[in-house]
Parts: sequence; structure tokens; C-alpha cells
Amino acid sequence: MNRTPDVSVVMSVYNGAAYLRQGLESILAQEGVDFEFVVVDDGSTDDSPRILAEAAARDPRIRVLRQANTGLTRALIRACSEARGRFIARQDGDDLSLPGRLRRQVELLDADPSLCMVSSWGEVIGPGDEILLSYERPADPADATRLLLHGRVGPPGHGSVMFRRDVYEQVGGYRELFYYAQDSDLWLRMGLVGRIAYVQDVLYRYRVSPESISGRLHAAKQPYADLITELHEARLRGEDEAPILVAADLRPRAAAPARSSADVTDYFIARCLFTRRDPRAHGYVRRALARNPRNLRAWLLWLPTGMLSFASRAGVR
Repeated sequence: MNRTPDVSVVMSVYNGAAYLRQGLESILAQEGVDFEFVVVDDGSTDDSPRILAEAAARDPRIRVLRQANTGLTRALIRACSEARGRFIARQDGDDLSLPGRLRRQVELLDADPSLCMVSSWGEVIGPGDEILLSYERPADPADATRLLLHGRVGPPGHGSVMFRRDVYEQVGGYRELFYYAQDSDLWLRMGLVGRIAYVQDVLYRYRVSPESISGRLHAAKQPYADLITELHEARLRGEDEAPILVAADLRPRAAAPARSSADVTDYFIARCLFTRRDPRAHGYVRRALARNPRNLRAWLLWLPTGMLSFASRAGVR
């Protein structure tokens, strides 16, 4: 394939078979834009390789790159290095791009050369596609960029962004050092050379589940977030960030030790659903307590979510 598409959609997959077909189809169904789909199979040991092979056999827009497991950041570096499009769009395997996402983001970038990156409003969904939270962002690029650089409020999900490939390369792309929080590190550097904007509609849904990175390893990610803050503040002061990077006590690695926090994620999902008066909240409370009977916050939700579930079954409004 020698064509040059408008957009290169990049994705890394590691043991993501449960939701992979949905994620792939949400991109392949996009209309009104010429794109390629670069997918790195980052050493999956589940059914992901077969799902990707079948999808690539059906649709020539998909290019699957297979490698030993290196972690998300290195996989994205490889995917972006293979990208041929003017724009690079992210997509995570367990997330969903809604109809029109790629076309509307391309239109936004084409309409304003000062923009280096665009996103959209977003929704957080649970394991069963339940809507948990919604996020809106300002329409004015000046406000959106200021919010990113000085309020540290950026796109509602890593996979929701599309950026200019030349700007990505100009700022050095994803950096191997950042095993976690590689998205924030990139966005803050891009925000100093161009502006960010948001399509004013929900066009992306990112999933939270006990198995996802978003649902675990919070403690492991904190040192990366602290380093990103230190680097960003140095850049804003006009200082060289190189000495900070040299002194950083972080090294890229293929895996990180984890302490399961699945019950915490189940509780979070239950609380979001209860706030939305969704009776499915009680099922997640039960899961949280099955994983960890000492989760006191889940116990506090047991009775109110149980009553909500009972009322739903009884037809009480």
C-alpha cells in the first residue's frame, strides 16, 4: 500500500480480546475521511492476534504490527513511526469512536492551521457499555489551550485525540521514559507550539473496567505525573528540562508490579451508576465486596443500591 491517507489511526493492543472487535469496528465504520489503521499487537497471549488477523484480512486499511510486549508507550512510538497520514488519531482497543469522529476532527484541523491537536467531548463507560460520566470542554481554542497548560485539564481520554504528524515529530513524540502518563507529557509539549480545540459533541467513549489501566495501578502512575508537572513548570519558566530528565529516577520498562485495585474500580462504577439512578449499580457493589469484603465504602452503598435495584424490578419510579 503506497497511498498517503489523510489520517493514520494508531492503536496498541495487549490482551484486549474482550472489547477489541467493538473498538476496531468503531473506527472501520467511520465515513467521510481517508484513513489507515495501524495496530500494534504488543505481545498478546489471548485471542487478540486472531481477531486482528481476521479484521486485517477483511479490511486492507488495517496494518497489524506484531512484537514482543514492551508496554503502551513503546508500542505507540512504533505505531506513530509507521504512520503515513497528515494527521495521527489515537484509539484504544476497549474504547469506542462514535460516528463522524474522524471526519469532524479533520475538518477542525483543516479549518485552523494554528491547531496542533483536537479532541471532542467524551463519555466514560463501564464494562457493559453503561454511561458513567460525561465530559465537556470549551469551544474557544484559546480557552482550551489555557485550560490544558495552566489548569492541567486536557482531552477526556487518550484515545480521543487527533494531532498533526509534523508537530508530533517536532516536539519529539511519545517519550520512552513515560511508561505511564505518556499522553499528558505529549499534550503539554504540543500545547506550547500550537493550540488545542474540541469538537462540541460527544464523539468518544472510553472504558473503565477492573482490567483496564485506567482502573488500576494508580500508585504506580503517580511518580510519572509528578515528573510531568516538574518538567512542564520548567518549560513554562523557559528553563531547560534536560537536567530534570537526567536526574529522574524513572526507567522505561516492559512491565510494572501491580497491586490489584479491582474492588476500588467496581466501587467507582457502582457510585457513578447510582448517581445516575441506574439499578445496575447494585451488581457492581456486589462484585466489589466479593473481591474485597473490607471495602467499607462499598458496604455503605450496599443498601441504597439494593433498594434502587428492587424498586426497578418492582416497577417503582
